Amino acid sequence: MAAPRTIIVAGAGIGGLTAALSLAAKGFRVIILEKAERLEEAGAGLQLSPNASRILVDLGLRSRLAARAVTPEAINIMSARAGGEIARLPLGEAASLRAGAPYWVMHRADLQAALLAAVNEHPDIDLRLGSQFEDVTSHARGLTVVQRRGNTRQQELAAALVGADGIWSAVRNHLFPDVQPQFSGLIAWRGTLDATTLPREYTSARVQLWMGPDAHLVAYPISGARQINVVAIVPGTWNRPGWSAPGDANELKSAFASQRWPSTARMLIGAVDGWRRWALFTLPDLGEWTEGAVALLGDAAHAMLPFAAQGAGMAIEDAAVLAKCLSESQGDNIAGIPAALKRYGRQRRGRVLRVQRAARQQGRIYHLTGPLALARDLAIKAMGRERMLARQNWIYDWRV
Repeated sequence: MAAPRTIIVAGAGIGGLTAALSLAAKGFRVIILEKAERLEEAGAGLQLSPNASRILVDLGLRSRLAARAVTPEAINIMSARAGGEIARLPLGEAASLRAGAPYWVMHRADLQAALLAAVNEHPDIDLRLGSQFEDVTSHARGLTVVQRRGNTRQQELAAALVGADGIWSAVRNHLFPDVQPQFSGLIAWRGTLDATTLPREYTSARVQLWMGPDAHLVAYPISGARQINVVAIVPGTWNRPGWSAPGDANELKSAFASQRWPSTARMLIGAVDGWRRWALFTLPDLGEWTEGAVALLGDAAHAMLPFAAQGAGMAIEDAAVLAKCLSESQGDNIAGIPAALKRYGRQRRGRVLRVQRAARQQGRIYHLTGPLALARDLAIKAMGRERMLARQNWIYDWRV
């Protein structure tokens, strides 16, 4: 296929794979450059609310994902101050029907595997593992993208380049070298455990959110409910890049001491045999996500705190909007591509900034202490489950 219909995507994470499938569905030829020699799990569980899952369903992934995903019956909001549940927000199949798409929780590796299988089956997508983006130049015929594999460099002519290569993006560094990730002062600890190791009342299909002093805890089933994913967020100074550094369980247990956290929350912490941790970094608002025929997507453009459970969701939304904007550009005329990418950035930036703000605010609410924590718990109880759920409609009801 001619270069005007060739898009190069740097990065084969969730955003990059979804972008490749979305672009191929619009008739583009896609080359994915991934520096890793093989795709491995990064992180454990994730939540896919209807705004993201409906995009994946539209890409034909429902059957692949439904077999491994769990549809939670409810979100249980728990307070360390109160010692237990203060609200239960119903989800389940009824909520999925209302939204027109499922609310899923699943292992990140299961989502990546489903996307990867679809990518490998698509005749117009070329996934190149062990190939790293190195440079890009613009000219009258489009872009020349330089990729490196070991000591070998290769040039590829393309109509556009999409940087979906994560928070430490090489593509972003090429466009905006002064923009660097900022450490949030928070560390996420994650672990998984076999569901059979917990009492049955703690393994139902639900998302548990424990709010407590200067920390919070989230637990939900993954891998067809055979495992429980546990994530704890605590403040700290350790801030090395990466997604999966080993963590000392005793350090985490001290943050969930008995004088501040009830036994049920501490039981979840204690049941995990091996903890991994990652420092939470964010990006300042870039202002622009594109330059010419180069665009950023997902964490490369807007890495955010995970407290709205929308990191993967925003990348998936980005992918769908990007493909739509490029498909609406002027046929095979590459002259229209920079304007199409500008439209993509304008359409996405306001929504993503709002989600970023919501995530930061929720994190502050989760970690309140003393009288403020009491006020928070009373406000949640007074609001009731329907009003609490309705607060998320602006996120969940979004469509391309």
